[in-house]
Amino acid sequence: MDNFIQAYSWINMRFLLEGMWVTIQVAVISVILSFVIGSILGVLRYAKINILSGVVGFIIDLIRNLPLLLIIFFTYFALPKIGIQFSVMGSTVFALTIFESAMLAEIVRGGIVAVPKGQLEGALSNGLTKKQALWHVLLPQAYKKMIPPIISQFVSLIKDTSLATIIMLPEMMYRAQIIYAQHPSEIIPMFLMLALLYFILNYCLSKAGQIIDKRMIV
Repeated sequence: MDNFIQAYSWINMRFLLEGMWVTIQVAVISVILSFVIGSILGVLRYAKINILSGVVGFIIDLIRNLPLLLIIFFTYFALPKIGIQFSVMGSTVFALTIFESAMLAEIVRGGIVAVPKGQLEGALSNGLTKKQALWHVLLPQAYKKMIPPIISQFVSLIKDTSLATIIMLPEMMYRAQIIYAQHPSEIIPMFLMLALLYFILNYCLSKAGQIIDKRMIV
């Protein structure tokens, strides 16, 4: 019991909550960027624009089949060798954005494909161009279908921020390691607190996704 009391002291909790704020910052920036980039890539792959769609599809498949940890390593350790250097947070955001954009691109493409073909044909028959039909007819319907898998992907993104501890991003996992490295007896309380904090973040995101889903269906 003394281990729990000491582990959950205000100093330790404040230290962890500061790491939680770093996690939130990285997650929010990565979510926004990956959603925008993933949507663009998904549309490009769906559009089947000669060579462009093929190249985009190859890049997406390549990234989706690589470990995220490898992408983080490549961003932080390899890119500086060719003159491209990011901070620790910048490297994490860049790696997460690249990885999640590829994942979301497939979700977006699949969502558009899931829209009945009659919707596109009806839009074209009413005088809309393919671009207009995609923007005004297909995408709005597709995004309604994509909300659950997109939210699930964002939940995974929040959990994946913990991988950045390997390049010493001062997020929750890294700070917890510092705490129990100084006091090994506090390792169990720290893991339990980490589990609680990650659960809170992901549960709130999941509930927000459910609310958005219900409103869009209505």
